[in-house]
Amino acid sequence: MNSFTYTRATVVETAVREKSASDQVKFIAGGTNLLDLMKENIERPTRLIDINHLPLTTIDAAPDGGLRLGALATNADTAWHPEVEKRYPLLSQAILAGASPQLRNMATNGGNLLQRTRCYYFYDLATPCNKREPGSGCSAIGGYNRILGILGTSESCIATHPSDMCVALAALAATVRVTGKSGDRVIKFDDFHRLPGDTPQFDTTLRPDEIVTAIDLPAEDFSQHFSYLKLRDRSSYAFALVSVAAALQLDGNTIKDARLALGGVAHKPWRDPAAEDLLKGQPATEETFRRAAAKVVEGAKGYGHNTFKIELAKRAIVRALKQAAEGLPVSEAFLNSNP
Repeated sequence: MNSFTYTRATVVETAVREKSASDQVKFIAGGTNLLDLMKENIERPTRLIDINHLPLTTIDAAPDGGLRLGALATNADTAWHPEVEKRYPLLSQAILAGASPQLRNMATNGGNLLQRTRCYYFYDLATPCNKREPGSGCSAIGGYNRILGILGTSESCIATHPSDMCVALAALAATVRVTGKSGDRVIKFDDFHRLPGDTPQFDTTLRPDEIVTAIDLPAEDFSQHFSYLKLRDRSSYAFALVSVAAALQLDGNTIKDARLALGGVAHKPWRDPAAEDLLKGQPATEETFRRAAAKVVEGAKGYGHNTFKIELAKRAIVRALKQAAEGLPVSEAFLNSNP
C-alpha cells in the first residue's frame, strides 16, 4: 500500500501552486488512467489534488468563431454536445470510438490528452522500460511489439499514444490552453505531444507546474466530408492498431483542403502536413489517396510483430479518405484475425 494525502482545489491558481510543490504531486479528475497506474505501482504520488471543482467544465464559443472545450468537461458530454456534433462531427465520432460508455462518462478532456501509453512493457514492472525507468532499456524493441509504433520511433522507445480523441484534435488543428506559475500560454496541438527521442519518459511539452484549462477548436468547416476509421482486434473497448482521422473540403471532385492524422502508430497523434499538401488541388480519387498514404508511411519502420502495420496504415488511409470524400463517415472497424 502506497500512502498519499488528498486535497481538493477550487481555484486554478491554488491548484497550480500546490502542484508545483513537488514532482510527486498529481492532479486527479476522472482518474480513468491515473488510478490504473497507481494500482500497478507505476505512479506513486505522495499527494493527489482533486481538480473536479475547478471552473473548467463548460463548452463555449471561442472568440475566433471556433469552440472552446473545458478541460474538465467529460468525454461523453463533449461527444454529445450539440455544437460538437454539428460543427465537429469528426471529434464526436473519434470520442465515441474510444473506451466504454462508463469510462467516457468519467474521463475528462484534459485527462484524455495526458493519458499514458498502453505498451505491455510499460505496465510490467519486471521488465526494463525507458518510459518508466529512464536508462533501463526498451524491452519492446526485441520483444512482442504487435501494438506498438512504426513512425517517429527511437532506439529508446517504440510506445504509442492510446487516445482516439487526440487523433481527431490533431486533424482539426486544435490548440491547448494551459496555465502555470509563469502565466497562461497556448500550445499548438502538433507541439503538445512529444516523440520519444532519448527522453521517452516525457509524453508532452507541458511544464511540471502547468495545468490544461481548455482545448480550442478552430472555426474551419470540415463537417461535411470526414471519417474516423479505427482498426482493432475486436469491435468494443480495444485500442487502435491503426486509426485514421480524415477530413476534406471539396469543390466538386477537387480537394480544396485536407486534414489527415493517424493513431496507434506513434508516440503522439501522427499528422503529416506533406501528405495533406499532396491532396490539395487534386481530384478525390483512389489514385490521389494512395499517393498521400504512401507519403505518410515514408520512413516507417517495423519491429517484427508490428511490421504489418505499415501496409495496414496505407490501406486504412485510403479507405478513410474514400469514406470522407463520399460523405460516409465510419467510426470503427475490426480485424477478424491477427495478422
